[in-house]
Amino acid sequence: MKSYMYAVLICLCAIGRLNSQHAGIKSEKWGEAQGKEVLLYTLTNENGMVVKITDFGGTITAIRVADKEGIFEDVVLGFDNLEQYKAEHPCFGATIGRVANRIRNARFEIDGTSYELTQNSNGHCLHGGNEFDRVVWASKIVVNDQGPSVQLHHLSKDGTMGFPGTLDSYVTYTLTNDNRLIAHYEATTDKATHVNMTQHSYFNLNGMKDKIYDHIITIDADTYTEIDEEIIPTGKLAPVKGTDWDLTTPTLLGENIHKLDFNGYHYNYVFNKAVGELKKVIEVWEPKSGRTMTISTTQPGVQFYSGNGIGDTFTGKNHIKYADHMAFCLETQHFPDTPNHANFPSTLLLPGEKYDETAIFHFGIKD
Repeated sequence: MKSYMYAVLICLCAIGRLNSQHAGIKSEKWGEAQGKEVLLYTLTNENGMVVKITDFGGTITAIRVADKEGIFEDVVLGFDNLEQYKAEHPCFGATIGRVANRIRNARFEIDGTSYELTQNSNGHCLHGGNEFDRVVWASKIVVNDQGPSVQLHHLSKDGTMGFPGTLDSYVTYTLTNDNRLIAHYEATTDKATHVNMTQHSYFNLNGMKDKIYDHIITIDADTYTEIDEEIIPTGKLAPVKGTDWDLTTPTLLGENIHKLDFNGYHYNYVFNKAVGELKKVIEVWEPKSGRTMTISTTQPGVQFYSGNGIGDTFTGKNHIKYADHMAFCLETQHFPDTPNHANFPSTLLLPGEKYDETAIFHFGIKD
């Protein structure tokens, strides 16, 4: 028995050394876009969790985490190659800016000056006109005592997509040894402008074996931004209690998803916390795999989108044919159309100020 236990101990030590040896970050050339070299970064922690990020669109291409049996699987939608990311797709894994979500009629005013933005969604501006998710960011590996990190940088020039001011923007992705993926957004401007960045990964904690209906989700939000038929806020904050999209208690996604307008969840939830406070506000559990994901953020809300319009035209990694409700987005952010609603927490950034927001995706196991 002693010799057996000694052998097990030696094996466990060897596994630990193996994980430590492979933990870290590496980069490789992944192709070219817009006349620039595109890199793919692979971040690995001591547990064997892997996150892959490309500087094209600041895109997370893979997140591999273990299930309750110790089997690692990819839990985000995406593609195997750069060419598919360069083609049209619903922002799989992308970093979104300048202003995430919709701006009504693609316009806003700052100090009496009206700005006309790129119209890319039925006459409205969606996700900043898709600037940030379609450019090659400058990228580099950075020293970070929390774990392997990659920093992405994009200089958005004054007038791009109609937005005022030259915006100097950064996002740093860090993978920790306790299975946290940290997204840290920063930006400064030389002219008053609006900023609202987010991460647009599509999650399915069962590794796309099934659709998302068996996921159980809780969002710490008693209110949401009431929306019209174009999924744009009316300006009113309304209670979720009594609605089919109330997620204040653990809720099985399949229970109400087919009752909702827009073919599923497509609501901006207002967190029960102070603006700027870093707090855990979302919990997700997929019982078959045992995988969990919690999200903590400084941002005041989240656009919960249940993949209602993914469609059947995309074939992703591992030759999986994607479909509606294959995965969901939890886009922590300021509220949609904030520049046109004075009662919403402001997204206005002035010269001399710094935009500074964080979102933390923490993966775990629950039996």
